[in-house]
Amino acid sequence: MDESLKLEKRILKVSFAGSAAFLLAECIMAFLTGSHAVLMDCVYDIADIIMLGPFMVLVPLLYKPVTEKRPYGFSQVESLFIIIKTGLLIFITIQLVVESGQMILAGGHIVNAGAIAIFELIISVTCVTMYIVLNHLNKRYSSPTVKAEIYIWKLDALSTFGVGAAFVIQLVLQRTPLEWLSPYIDPGIAIIMALLLLREPVSMFWEGIKNLVLFAPKKEVMDHVREVAEGHLQKHHFAINFLDMIKTGRKTWIEIYIMQKEDLISIKELKQAHDEITQELKKEYQNVYLELIPEIEHL
Repeated sequence: MDESLKLEKRILKVSFAGSAAFLLAECIMAFLTGSHAVLMDCVYDIADIIMLGPFMVLVPLLYKPVTEKRPYGFSQVESLFIIIKTGLLIFITIQLVVESGQMILAGGHIVNAGAIAIFELIISVTCVTMYIVLNHLNKRYSSPTVKAEIYIWKLDALSTFGVGAAFVIQLVLQRTPLEWLSPYIDPGIAIIMALLLLREPVSMFWEGIKNLVLFAPKKEVMDHVREVAEGHLQKHHFAINFLDMIKTGRKTWIEIYIMQKEDLISIKELKQAHDEITQELKKEYQNVYLELIPEIEHL
């Protein structure tokens, strides 16, 4: 089995096991306390685990070679999964914001702030540990799915710490004239968490849409690829006529239409230029597929 595939499957299995354990703990705590803030954590873990399970089965398909029947392999499957996963997160988060808003208008509610604060701070420390472990493995191998998982653990660590700290503040408020704010702390925290956490899923959702319909990457990426290619092609007396770039999932396809002054093209020089460009681009982009296509017209 390919070493990259083995490592990615191991990362996803570790993340899946951790998510399942935390989901169980958070669901029990949300049920016992009725806290919307804890429920928000549950929502993110549920969405993660629902999508991660089936995706682990499909990971080997992403390593299958490109064929005439499937010119982009199974890369778009990864983009589709990211769209579904982030779309689910966005939908459920908006629902929770609406429910929390309705709860505030109805006068809020009181929860066991002490128990939730201790629980969330313990969970936060555990999430930080998982983030460190997965980030260490990510240095050896990375993919869009692995990066999404690591980002979710980072979010979990920050959100659970924030929730724990907020409920500590609620305990303090209960001993001050601001005690009247206590019923609004839990739904208020849920809304703040949702608004802070929505930005990244929306960004990933839009990026997944662009990858699925094979849009070109951002202008900065195109300019960087063009700069790298021009630097190597000029050494071999080639010039770029047109550059076409597609990114979907973890794969990047680049087609560069080149021109030269002479009628004859040296296959040796063309291959050397191809290898030089590919090696430099692989330092920043994973799974690069490059084609150098001679144009009919001359410089």
